[in-house]
Amino acid sequence: MRDVRMEKLAQNLVGYSVDVQPGENVLIEMIGTERDLLKCIIEEVAKRGGHPFVELTDRTVLRAMLMNTNEEHLKTWMEYDLARMQKMDCYIGIRAGENVNDLSDVPENNLKLYNSIYSHPIHSEERVKRTKWVVLRYPNAAMAQLANTSTEAFEDFYFNVCNLDYAKMDRAQDALQALMLKTDKVRIVSPGTDLTFSIKDIGAEKCSGQKNIPDGEVYTAPVRDSVNGTLQYNTPTVYNGISFENVFFRFENGKIVEAKSNDTAKLNSILDTDEGSRYIGEFAIGFNPYILTPMKDILFDEKIAGSLHFTPGQAYDVADNGNRSAVHWDLVLIQRPEYGGGEIYFDDVLIRKDGIFVIPELEPLNPENLK
Repeated sequence: MRDVRMEKLAQNLVGYSVDVQPGENVLIEMIGTERDLLKCIIEEVAKRGGHPFVELTDRTVLRAMLMNTNEEHLKTWMEYDLARMQKMDCYIGIRAGENVNDLSDVPENNLKLYNSIYSHPIHSEERVKRTKWVVLRYPNAAMAQLANTSTEAFEDFYFNVCNLDYAKMDRAQDALQALMLKTDKVRIVSPGTDLTFSIKDIGAEKCSGQKNIPDGEVYTAPVRDSVNGTLQYNTPTVYNGISFENVFFRFENGKIVEAKSNDTAKLNSILDTDEGSRYIGEFAIGFNPYILTPMKDILFDEKIAGSLHFTPGQAYDVADNGNRSAVHWDLVLIQRPEYGGGEIYFDDVLIRKDGIFVIPELEPLNPENLK
């Protein structure tokens, strides 16, 4: 018997997140072995008069491809998949891999070529800019291990997060979006962090279940050359299958001029991918009330209550500071007391302290008001 929570999730993805309309082509990409949710989504797309298309793969297959690729192969692979994406109106991406480190031993140059030649034109340029899209993880034992919970407990957590009332959250985000749109100077303070930058005239975007599930952030981007100071992230992260901890950046006039972590050499190699990878393409504030601890899965970690992320690489069109890169790496700082606390100031006014919004118009985004 199907889990009714899964059916509700499929309805939300198809009817709310991408809002499938009659006649629209919908690509459903499944990375992993989950099939029940996939079938639910196919049925929901068909109910709304859409045309479902399915791509099935897993990270072990992707690893085999990347271990044996070259520039010529990647260009043909990109052209093949880009032609399909160009025919799509909607995209639903489901990630349910068994091992987040499956790509950790792929040669570094192969990964860089894959990101620049394949992923960037298909996802950053075509999917993100020209389709209605949503990306989500699906719970499995591997995710439960990363979250340090039992599989059953993680499933309960997952459906609480993913079936949140995102329409209510959307309304609560209006005030933060409006405040970002009229703010010039931002200052972030926490242990190891004292950072200033401008977000004047950049734009701001609400995220309430239309692009990611789970969701819960409002993002903008810094004026490209305005970032100065230090930033000490306090959540572990995975990039191309490689785990990083204790990432530290020092900025001068927008550029990351010093970068350290548990693997400083690999960190700097990523930041040297292209000119834009040492500049920031996104600044976001996270507030999903059910997500409290990091689990090395950025779709969850960037939404942690009381967090922010500050992202080296590509900027989004809707909050564009002009930065272009094959990299877009969301790195997270949690500012709740148990993670060291911290403050965010907009134009010298304290708006959030120790993860809690402290001005009246933003209080609807505090955890007790979103559950």
